[in-house]
Amino acid sequence: MAADTHDLPPIAILGAGSMGGAIARGLSRSGLAAQGVTTTNRSLAKAAELDGLADVTSVALEADPTGNTDAAAAARVVLVGVKPAMVPDLLREIAPALHPGTIVVSLAAGVTIATFEDILGDGVAVLRSMPNTPALVGRAVTGLAAGSHADDAAVATVRRLFETVGTVVEVPESQIDALSTISGSGPAYFFLLVEEFTKAAIGKGFAEPEARLMAEQTFIGAAALLEAAGDDPAELRRRVTSPKGTTERAIAVLQEARLEAVFAEATDAALARAKELAAGA
Repeated sequence: MAADTHDLPPIAILGAGSMGGAIARGLSRSGLAAQGVTTTNRSLAKAAELDGLADVTSVALEADPTGNTDAAAAARVVLVGVKPAMVPDLLREIAPALHPGTIVVSLAAGVTIATFEDILGDGVAVLRSMPNTPALVGRAVTGLAAGSHADDAAVATVRRLFETVGTVVEVPESQIDALSTISGSGPAYFFLLVEEFTKAAIGKGFAEPEARLMAEQTFIGAAALLEAAGDDPAELRRRVTSPKGTTERAIAVLQEARLEAVFAEATDAALARAKELAAGA
């Protein structure tokens, strides 16, 4: 039977760890992967975690040593999810198996598009991506940068792929590291705030389960309200902050702590480290 024109082309995810596995699950849920997704992992145990997903074939390299090249040869979109230090060797391994026009997408932090293009040559469209961990629940923000051989059609295909696990922001590669300090690291900032809010509640005499419930659900509810309302967050904050009320007093303390400078300094530190990692430090 002919493939639905809305389907994504055959996909391979080489090194389907936490992020690659989340993408495989999103593709499976989406119904867009009828032409197939092949995932590879080194161990049988890791590969077994993706067994049973609709439209997904999970391969263990310890049982099938040619799994990476076989998957790459059968795919039209190849996601590279191995650890950054392993990327060059994997690219050299699969390069002879790739069909002209194949789209290769990096999931590896700190590995440049130039590294991919130098090894794979001109016949391959390369894109660099930076998804974040909410991909696990279908709410990722993915930064996407196109290489010199990636045309509009290739970018559109990869955008559709990542939209199965959330939203996509297209940026030039020069902004990928900066994006990582916001959306990539951002979930950790949020979790830290929940941790500290929970501690504050415990300090007010609440038991840990109650404190955690209040902190988590307050942030989750506020995020849902922000999404549903569509208003600027500053406006929503003003609506909660009654003049001369308790919230106004608390907000004043937070503003005196110069949160704007703190967040700027924190993201600057993350960006500096990203540049160090890209340089091999």
